[in-house]
Amino acid sequence: MAKKIWVVLQQRDGKLHRMSWEAVVAGQQLAALDGGEVTAVILGSGLEASAEELASTALAGVHLVDNEALATYAPGPFIGALAAAIEAEKPDLVIFPHTYQSVDFVPRLAQTVGAALVPEITGFESADGSLVFRRPIMAGKLEAQVRAKGEGTVVISVQSGAFSPDELQSGSAAVLPLAIDLPELSADREILGVEEVGGEQVDLSQSEVVVAVGRGIGGADNMGIIEELAGALGGEIGASRPVIDSGWLPRDRQIGSSGQTVAPKLYLAAGISGAIQHLVGMKGSKVIVAINKDASAPIFGIAQYGIVGDLHEIVPALTEAIREANTEEKED
Repeated sequence: MAKKIWVVLQQRDGKLHRMSWEAVVAGQQLAALDGGEVTAVILGSGLEASAEELASTALAGVHLVDNEALATYAPGPFIGALAAAIEAEKPDLVIFPHTYQSVDFVPRLAQTVGAALVPEITGFESADGSLVFRRPIMAGKLEAQVRAKGEGTVVISVQSGAFSPDELQSGSAAVLPLAIDLPELSADREILGVEEVGGEQVDLSQSEVVVAVGRGIGGADNMGIIEELAGALGGEIGASRPVIDSGWLPRDRQIGSSGQTVAPKLYLAAGISGAIQHLVGMKGSKVIVAINKDASAPIFGIAQYGIVGDLHEIVPALTEAIREANTEEKED
């Protein structure tokens, strides 16, 4: 029987989170396995702008759960609304992007509706008539294959970068309210304010270009060449854990299992050897360029392009070449 698949999208101020698109791609690919249908579900208040973003996407529909109590995220009302919807409609699969928000409330939601929970999947396959999900364990050192036990709804979340938004299938989607009786929703937390991590710094997960630096930079005094390269590329600076632990960059710049997970269009790693704890935070990047003087560094194993040499010589030369290319492009 074809599966009924829901993708619950995350939005803020009417704009969909980048990882919401990745979750839609996962839903479309899951539906392709058995001819199922994918429906997007958006929670909030005043959702017309978010729904409009999905109008040209191949979906069976877009369901809005529009309620003033959902205008600002809090786990209580989100769980209340989604639990009522899942119990009424009984979808086979409910997919979430694996974000700080979903980590906060999705486990409680699964417990509330009695659903199996498989968090942070990176892939899946059909085996013996059932779905087998892949997910990282042991800080990304190993990959587990997981099959949900029992009957009923299965709740999953999708790891950042595991599914590319470039694979999104276009089409059309009708927007309809989700016709269910919602329980009385009330916030179980008082939101005092929302503050971006790192103050004025850009969230690395939103950047299309990331220049990441490792211990090979040698010290904070040498960081200028990385800043110039990031500026020439119009990107943001990230780092491996040794750089952060040494105090050369602030903690919010860390990428890896104990930092941020990123999936930019371009990831340039300078002086990063490629420990597994770092790789799990960036392996979903579309194009990876590695610069390292050690030709056997693990980072070269996942990089599309590799340069073996001293980053202190290569990075300035690369920056100059990019600036010249940018100048020529403007002149043309």
